[in-house]
Amino acid sequence: MPDADHSPFLSVIVPSYNEQHNIERGVLKELISYLKQQPYTWELILSDDGSTDGTVESLQQFAKQHPEVTVLTNSHAGKGPAVTAGMLAAHGQWRLYTDFDQSTPIQEVTKLLPYTDQYQVIFGSREIAGAKRDKEPFYRHLMGRGFNLLVQIMAVRGVQDTQCGFKMFSAQATETLFPKLYIYSPQNRQPDAFTGAFDVELLFLARKLGFTYKEVPIHWRHFATTRVNPLKDSVRMFIDILRIRWARLMGKYH
Repeated sequence: MPDADHSPFLSVIVPSYNEQHNIERGVLKELISYLKQQPYTWELILSDDGSTDGTVESLQQFAKQHPEVTVLTNSHAGKGPAVTAGMLAAHGQWRLYTDFDQSTPIQEVTKLLPYTDQYQVIFGSREIAGAKRDKEPFYRHLMGRGFNLLVQIMAVRGVQDTQCGFKMFSAQATETLFPKLYIYSPQNRQPDAFTGAFDVELLFLARKLGFTYKEVPIHWRHFATTRVNPLKDSVRMFIDILRIRWARLMGKYH
């Protein structure tokens, strides 16, 4: 674990995969503008998942202008390995990963920070009381609720929203949990931008290893994407839950 006296308070990790359209709408400028206004020390890690649309070049150009920004270039293996690379390269006492499209705005971190003295894993939720969802298509919400029912039955009981891509871990939790990922380890490569049950495996491990966690209501905005296939992705996510249960039975998480 990094020395707390020499590490930033917060590391923000943002995975990317062909994000040129989000870069053009000013996402990076919004991130850096917010972080520069904060009273705590921070770093921003942009972890790319083998983009092919010029994203890496844009990230590197941005980093040249901001010394607090680091760009990681990874071969394409899926969101899970890209997030893992960023989280393990970070130096922060707390490490937040957030989606590149900022569907959960970075400002929502203020809702997570009050719990850092009580919990080791703190994450945003679109489902519990106090949460707000903007412009979400009905089919996306239906997918989420059906998937969560399976998650609660088969993997992580009591969590209403495992899939919100806005999660913060202490340095200790990060360095314990991420290397233990099995289904979403860097060795298990994804051929596309499918996110799957990456968050489920993390929370499953957190619960199994006794880390305290807190689900916090946040404001979430829907952005249209071609990366979600309701039928195909639902089947793949169900299979991944089965794979997590199989990995547990086979002792892969010891």
